[in-house]
Amino acid sequence: MTLRFLLDTGVVSAPISKTPDPVILQRLEEYGLECAIAAPVWHELTYGCRRLPEGRRRAALDAYLEEVVRGSFPILPYDEAAAAWHGRERARLEALGRPAPFVDGQIAAIARVQGLVLVTTNRRDFARFKGVTVANWSKRRSS
Repeated sequence: MTLRFLLDTGVVSAPISKTPDPVILQRLEEYGLECAIAAPVWHELTYGCRRLPEGRRRAALDAYLEEVVRGSFPILPYDEAAAAWHGRERARLEALGRPAPFVDGQIAAIARVQGLVLVTTNRRDFARFKGVTVANWSKRRSS
């Protein structure tokens, strides 16, 4: 199956939240084989997990990341093409007085150069990036 979607951290984290969003769960079930994550998302997930104190919650999250996330989704690199696009887009946004968080730019760049729809729980985080198609699979629409 062809990849169509790049999942943001919030979407990947949704299944293990205290109150999972049923719309995200349904879409992951429906489109999971067409999804990937970006290397910066993998970083955010593993970093967040490892910041937790050792215990049941951390062990459960670590198991989810290794067994479910890593086992289900290809992890796409922030490569030369993504870095070049990101550099141009970052300069454009700064010239407009609308700088974006670096990691959001990395994720947007990977989506853009791979031709994938960036799926997030907060469209506003990525709306400023030119040429990036963004979708919100959450029932809790933020935008």
